Amino acid sequence: MSLRFHWMFPKGGEVAMKTAQETSRVLTTKANSPAALPDMEGWVQFARSAEEVGIDSVLLSFSRYEPDTFFIACAVGRATTKLKFIAAYRLGLMQPTTFVQQINTLSGLIGGRIALNVVAGSSPAEQRGYGDFLAHDERYARAEEFLAICHSFWGDGGEVDFDGKYYRVERGKLHTPFMAPDRTAPEIYVSGQSEPAERLALNQASCWLRLINTPEKLSPMVARIREGGIEVCLRLCVICRPTLKEAIEAAESMLPDEDISKQERGILARSDSQTLQQALAAADNVGWLNRNLWAGLVPYYGSSAMTLLGSPEELAEIFLEYKRIGVTQFIIAGWPKLDEMLIFGREVLPLIRRAEG
Repeated sequence: MSLRFHWMFPKGGEVAMKTAQETSRVLTTKANSPAALPDMEGWVQFARSAEEVGIDSVLLSFSRYEPDTFFIACAVGRATTKLKFIAAYRLGLMQPTTFVQQINTLSGLIGGRIALNVVAGSSPAEQRGYGDFLAHDERYARAEEFLAICHSFWGDGGEVDFDGKYYRVERGKLHTPFMAPDRTAPEIYVSGQSEPAERLALNQASCWLRLINTPEKLSPMVARIREGGIEVCLRLCVICRPTLKEAIEAAESMLPDEDISKQERGILARSDSQTLQQALAAADNVGWLNRNLWAGLVPYYGSSAMTLLGSPEELAEIFLEYKRIGVTQFIIAGWPKLDEMLIFGREVLPLIRRAEG
């Protein structure tokens, strides 16, 4: 099986931004940020570039600070031909039947190029703003029921009946199927590093999505998940330069001012997500996890800023090392958003494909 490489889709305005500092979460969550607005010109440029360099899919993030992921996937999907879209969504914000109907309709509009990133939520305040007052573990229990109902609709096409703690469906029936050339249901990525997240992934998902760590740290976890019959995808950032020294220099140039650091740290500290808390602890306690993996940007750009640094040859070998322990997919980001993706696609990805034979 060849490794699959996905990329983090830029927020509105980010394609034109040339410094990492401009894309910090502190700035993109302000009311006057262009991240809140659709950016079809930038998005289509990025999506078509991703297709050209061999990126499989793009991950669309979900939050109150940006446009709806399903509408973005539909609009950009209609302007592309191969690229797939992993749309993040917080389960519990609509009923499962309506959710499946929307996903099935979207699949028919963009040739089935839609997958789902199930997010239980990381900010209690944001969840309450959406009308969701459940605690962390209860959100995962609700997601279990939600996805069980979805899978019933994506099953044999019969009527769906379900009577649970959070949802009740009686004689549910949808006439619009999920439409794709090779699937009858979307791939489902469950994010999170807590026990409830891992359990949900094993029971209801096709892939467990978590932050990168060293191969040695991840190996037993990956083996356990793969034995459960699903894939493992890692989230990370990449900085590729001709040498490791130049990559480190580029990373250090991305450090923002102290005020941004304090505000981002506050966002991470207020979260009830174990993923965010563990990433911040890695940045504070360790910094460098190994020769090429650095947590130093996490306090400034969020938990997914765990970063692999190196030359094209080094990075290609590192990705193959993760493949050897059972990892099958990666969702990557970099700075500047478009430029780093092009460097990866043109200089790193061909080396990996050559090694895979």
